[in-house]
Amino acid sequence: MAPIVRRSVSLKALNSFGVEARAERLVELRDAADLPASLALLREHPPALVLGGGSNLLFSRDPPGTVLRVMLAGRRLLDERAGEVLVEAAAGENWHAFVGWTLELGLNGLENLSLIPGSVGAAPVQNVGAYGVEVCECFDSLDAVSLSDGAVRRFDAADCGFGYRDSVFKRETGAQWLITAVRFRLSRAPRLRLDYGELRDELRARGVTSPGAREVADAVCAIRRRKLPDPAEIGNAGSFFKNPVVDRARAERLAEAHPGLPLYPGGSPATAKLSAAWMIDRCGWKGHRDGDAGVHDRHALVLVNHGHASGAQILALATRIRESVRQRFGIELEPEPSVV
Repeated sequence: MAPIVRRSVSLKALNSFGVEARAERLVELRDAADLPASLALLREHPPALVLGGGSNLLFSRDPPGTVLRVMLAGRRLLDERAGEVLVEAAAGENWHAFVGWTLELGLNGLENLSLIPGSVGAAPVQNVGAYGVEVCECFDSLDAVSLSDGAVRRFDAADCGFGYRDSVFKRETGAQWLITAVRFRLSRAPRLRLDYGELRDELRARGVTSPGAREVADAVCAIRRRKLPDPAEIGNAGSFFKNPVVDRARAERLAEAHPGLPLYPGGSPATAKLSAAWMIDRCGWKGHRDGDAGVHDRHALVLVNHGHASGAQILALATRIRESVRQRFGIELEPEPSVV
């Protein structure tokens, strides 16, 4: 079965911002056996854009060349030893559905990452994280194919170069990689991460004193639904900016100059993480609206499409927000989504 090729396709329904963009050529990859033919099409009509769930992407214009939509499906348990379980999912699997499947199997490790939109293949690219956990903490390895020459490679955690909302797949500008499958090491025994204050508060409000992975996942879902807008109701890509990580001395100077600025662990004793949402809110952007491009009224990190905003309009708003934060706090905000 050959890959499905469509021409002049609207991508509005394929990105969570819901902005209009058109692909000259859209290739749908549903079967790994179609990889060689799909890669040949990409090389014939470059440049190539790999599209997963479209939840971490902003189209500021129509993408040139060929868009490859990864729709590979499948999940399986590969190995289990002494309570440690190795599972694998194809890159096109829905992330939240995959997390739910691991919970149904009685596995621990991914519960804090429930309800994050997107696909399994995109999770390691962004090193998605929430409520004190990052995907790299349960990551084992992934399979990827080079778009330039079709070479197949297995990446372990060290190869991926994980960082805060970052990986080698975001940083590399030369070789582009198409992720086909991802593996995770999970546990039969509880290894709950409850050090995130908001999560502890939610569990306490629910009267849960001895939570399991399922209770943690339910609490995470409740928090996310309360704080973050559903892309099915209003276009968005979740948090638009990363929380900046700076050296601790600078962070403490900023906190002294701006009382109330939250500081979080930055990954090392010498660094601290600043709250981008707090700074954006203090600059007066929460609830702001330029036409249909706006900032959500409950979460200053979330840029939204109220209906008919273009990607260029949302990007222009993001640029204004970044400049205001830079002027007031001297901090350069970095977008989380990839911008076309």
